[in-house]
Amino acid sequence: MSDPDAVRAALSPGHDGVDVSRETLMRMAQFADLFDAWSKRINLVAASTGGDFWMRHVADSAQLLRLKPDARHWSDLGSGGGFPGMVIAILLSETEGARVDLIESNRKKAAFLQTARADCAPCARVHPARIEDAVMRLPAPEVITARALAPLADLFSLAEPWLAAGASCLFHKGRGYADEVEESRAHWRFDLVVHDSVAAPDSVILDISQVRRAPNSH
Repeated sequence: MSDPDAVRAALSPGHDGVDVSRETLMRMAQFADLFDAWSKRINLVAASTGGDFWMRHVADSAQLLRLKPDARHWSDLGSGGGFPGMVIAILLSETEGARVDLIESNRKKAAFLQTARADCAPCARVHPARIEDAVMRLPAPEVITARALAPLADLFSLAEPWLAAGASCLFHKGRGYADEVEESRAHWRFDLVVHDSVAAPDSVILDISQVRRAPNSH
């Protein structure tokens, strides 16, 4: 799992615009080894996505930093096996003032994230809690992330306190994203830029800002 060439290929500037130090590469390799070991005991990601760890998970997560290179405070909803939140935290591990909140209600997955944080990502903060509870007590981030978690309208509802404070969103979505966007506009207003994923065919990153409820929508 921790082959150095695989790490560089997933994170190289020519691939997704993220430049990394040797120390960060080592942290990412260590995370890969932890992920491999824990995956033998608990289901960290869907079996259908586990085959290509570096492209499907690491590169797919790392590309978000290219879209928001100046953001220092991120919050990841339903972090699961650490994608994209833990990957972002590792990449920001040498950035002054960086903080990545990872919210995961599943105890076993949260335990894995706590171990990864201790070994690989000092700027990460793991919160074993329901998203609804964490959003009410944690400070609003600059960027909210989520991958394969819930329909777009539900994500907006979950993160509404942070959105009201001005947070923007980077959400991974699959080929049906256009229907989710259309359905969301019945109750929400927002600015949207759609980016093709560099790592997952038929997938996109929804870059969303200025989210607010539509008039008379409750």
